[in-house]
Amino acid sequence: MIRSLFAMLLIVVVVANWTPTVAFSQEKPPLETKIEGPSGLPIIVRMQGPYDADVPLQIVCYFEKTPTSDTRLFGAPLELDKRLGGVISSLRQRGEFKGDAFETMLITHPEGLIKPRQLLLIGLGSEADLSLARMEAVGRTALREAVRIGAKQVAFAPLIKDAGNDSLPAGDVENAVVRGMLLAYDTEVRLQTHGFATKFRLNAWIVEAGPAYYDETIAGVKNAIDQAKQLIAQRSSGSYSTLSK
Repeated sequence: MIRSLFAMLLIVVVVANWTPTVAFSQEKPPLETKIEGPSGLPIIVRMQGPYDADVPLQIVCYFEKTPTSDTRLFGAPLELDKRLGGVISSLRQRGEFKGDAFETMLITHPEGLIKPRQLLLIGLGSEADLSLARMEAVGRTALREAVRIGAKQVAFAPLIKDAGNDSLPAGDVENAVVRGMLLAYDTEVRLQTHGFATKFRLNAWIVEAGPAYYDETIAGVKNAIDQAKQLIAQRSSGSYSTLSK
């Protein structure tokens, strides 16, 4: 009887001190949808914040600084700046990154603050001038900066909704950005073919979208791919230069 009680007590002690080997706290992979674009470029719509993307380059956008513009920020841009110790808000407050149209600033942060290795800020200019044409130009700027930096995998977040601006649907914004990016990338590939650009291939372009805008962002990206393919097909196949290869 005493031996049986001792055995039961031993089992209770062992169970109480047992630690599961499975890490139940591991984060689930973010929801994503992969779509193939022109030149075989994978475009991935991913439900993820700009601080969590494990990529060489993360791109985010900011409106031109005004006395009240940054007080309306919420969500992703606030969390991004918090993890960076306030570097973005400091640059803004000091007038060193104003957010003028197509202004760029590359930030290389201390290791471990955010998952992207580098962060590129692109200015959107005045909110009053926001348009789909401007966002298409932002897409071109984003691609050309990525090529200049040599980042073969890029994540992009416009952060327009997080700036308190609802003037343009999220799907339309990404339609414009991705179309501009794809057309600029096609030009880059053609220049390489003719010997007027350094060899470079983009492995993936990641479009970050919040849960509320995920489906419409996918639709916008798909439309952008179709539109870009049509426009690329209409482009001249001739050489850019008499000295082309």
